[in-house]
Amino acid sequence: MEQAGGTLLDRGGRGTGVRRALGAATAGDRLAATPLLRRALIAVLLALLTAPALARAASAPAGFDHSSSGFPLLGAHARVSCESCHAGGLFEGTPRECGSCHASQGARALSGKPSDHIPSSNTCSDCHSATGWAPARFDHELAVGSCGGCHDGVRSNGKPAGHVPTTAGCEECHSSAAWTPARFDHSEVTGACSTCHDGNQATGKPPSHVPASNTCEECHTTAAWSPARFDHAGVTGACSTCHDGSRAAGKPANHLPTSNACEDCHTSAAWAPARFDHAGVTGACSTCHDGARATGKSANHLPTSNTCEDCHTTAAWSPARFDHSGVTAACSTCHDGARAMGKPANHLPTANTCDDCHSTAAWTPARFDHTGVTGSCASCHDGSRATGKPGNHFITTADCSECHRPTAWAPSTFQHTSPFYPDGHRGVDSCQSCHIANSEQSAWRTPGYRPDCAGCHALDFKPEPHRKVESPRVLYTVSELRDCAGSCHVYTDQTLSQIKERRSGEHSAARGGF
Repeated sequence: MEQAGGTLLDRGGRGTGVRRALGAATAGDRLAATPLLRRALIAVLLALLTAPALARAASAPAGFDHSSSGFPLLGAHARVSCESCHAGGLFEGTPRECGSCHASQGARALSGKPSDHIPSSNTCSDCHSATGWAPARFDHELAVGSCGGCHDGVRSNGKPAGHVPTTAGCEECHSSAAWTPARFDHSEVTGACSTCHDGNQATGKPPSHVPASNTCEECHTTAAWSPARFDHAGVTGACSTCHDGSRAAGKPANHLPTSNACEDCHTSAAWAPARFDHAGVTGACSTCHDGARATGKSANHLPTSNTCEDCHTTAAWSPARFDHSGVTAACSTCHDGARAMGKPANHLPTANTCDDCHSTAAWTPARFDHTGVTGSCASCHDGSRATGKPGNHFITTADCSECHRPTAWAPSTFQHTSPFYPDGHRGVDSCQSCHIANSEQSAWRTPGYRPDCAGCHALDFKPEPHRKVESPRVLYTVSELRDCAGSCHVYTDQTLSQIKERRSGEHSAARGGF
């Protein structure tokens, strides 16, 4: 227990203390028998055995340059006692690794990794320096725990408040190289799709999306956006928002023209059957009421250019308003005495249509045109219904139309058909000129000369203008010239063999003069 240059046990009174301890132990043999005393004696002996090493450590030269050992004392290492590292006074073989001293157990039990240290296979020097425990370099390479072991929002940045709600560990999506870009897997997301798909964090409902209160996952899957399941139950917009003919089937080209919204008539369960209300229809009735899509004009309907709504209402087909203005057929199409009032029994017999004389405004007064009258004039012109023959009218059984025209009463247009009244006798002033007795039958004035002109005109014959021979003077007789229209030549002599002057047809009933 001695070392050259002196006795270590004597330094500081340590030898005396040992002897006293030993003397006490010898004097108290009975006490040594007890376990407690035995342990105390062992502790004292161990302390005496380690004293030489402590003496050697304490005897290190005061000016010793630690850098010469290859382990310069830097930072915090320069401020600790030698014994902190050189346990038991041993200089040689002192470990250089941090973990050899900074351990929770052992001869050099110094502050080591705390219980909440990042689980890592790194050595202390990979991250820390002798200058200070912190700040420290950090390399994720050898971290052995999960990211959440540190990234818990306390020790290090954790999931931000706006992070996708998920049960996935950080490392399932992120890497230690960078937070973004990140891998992503929907399988462990715990929140609703809209938690992220809000148009900010991730693509949300586009402006053109079906307006609906449904959540994304009710229709879509994480595998693909489309095809999607669809349920009308959550749709909040009008049907036409989607059913516009582009995004979804809209009104077909042959749909009723209407301002009604789809849902006014149809349901999401089925397109048909549909409720119907005329209130929103914008087209004419005939758009639907064409006899094919819906009941149209019946075969016996009035021929008219009127639209249905001109006369009918959506409340009921009849009774109906009526306006003649659009009727396209003749009045008699309806006014036939069955469907509507027709010609009364005492109506003028006529081929005229009703509208030739009457108007739709009123039955009377009526325009009148004789053109289409099919009966005789006397059917109307009987002195009661219309002006008839006046009291001084020529007595005849002939119909008015044989002498008169419907445009004017006079002049008379009567044409004699008798061969005894040739060429109309245009020079006759009136019927009474011949019909002296105002009778339809006229008597021959000189019946001996009938049927020639002389039968009426013998008394009008003037012999002097009718010379047969001028010298000696010979005149024609009435009998010779009974046919006024015949020839009355002038001869040179009484032999009547040579004509001196030819005269023929001097008189004609057609010329209107004798």
